[in-house]
Amino acid sequence: MTTPGVDHPHRDGEVEVMLPEHRVSVSARVEVADAATVVLRPSVGDFPGQQVVRVGEEVRLVWHDALDVRMLTAEVTTVGRGAVPRWHLDVTAPAEPVQRREAVRGRLVLPLTVTVDGVELQGDVLDLSETGIRVVVDAYGPPPSPGATVAVVLQLEDDALVTPAEVVWYQVRGGRWTLSLRFTALPEKEQDRLRRRVFRAMREDRARAI
Repeated sequence: MTTPGVDHPHRDGEVEVMLPEHRVSVSARVEVADAATVVLRPSVGDFPGQQVVRVGEEVRLVWHDALDVRMLTAEVTTVGRGAVPRWHLDVTAPAEPVQRREAVRGRLVLPLTVTVDGVELQGDVLDLSETGIRVVVDAYGPPPSPGATVAVVLQLEDDALVTPAEVVWYQVRGGRWTLSLRFTALPEKEQDRLRRRVFRAMREDRARAI
C-alpha cells in the first residue's frame, strides 16, 4: 500500500515538473497518482505553440508534504494537447525526501531589472528558485540568445540581490520578453536567502488555498 503525499503526490495536489537540464519548470495539477503512474494537467499557458515536454523524456516531480519536500523521477509516456492538455508519466524511481539542495520554484511577484547588452530592462518575476528565475521584461532591440550572460537585480524585501545569469531560453510576446535565466555565480548565503523566500511564498500559497 502506498501513502499519498509520501510515495506519490496527492490527487488534486500541485507539483512542479522539472524538465531535463533545468530548461524550464512547469506547475501542474495532479489528476491521477499512484506508485506506478501519474497523470498531470500542466499549466502551459506561458508556452503557446511550444513543445514543452517530449515522450520518452525523464522528468522530476517535486511536491510539498506536511513534513518535507519530496521528489520522484518519471518518464513521459503520453503528451496530450488541446484545450486541457494532459501528461501521462510512468514512475521510474520511488519518491524520496529532497536531501540535497534541489531547486524548488515558488511563484511570486517581485520587481527586477535585467541588463542586456548594457541596456537596463524593467520587469517582474514569474517564478524563482535558488538556481534560476523566470521573468518577463520590457523588450528593447533583439532578444538575448541562449547562453548569453545578463545582469539581474532582484528587489527582495530585505535587500536587493545582484547576480549574473545565463539565458536558457526566451520567448517574445508583444512588446515583452519572457526569459528563463540560470544563476551562474550565486554565493551560498544568497542561495539560502532565495530558498527561504521561495518557501515563504509556498507557505503563503497554501494558506490562501485553505
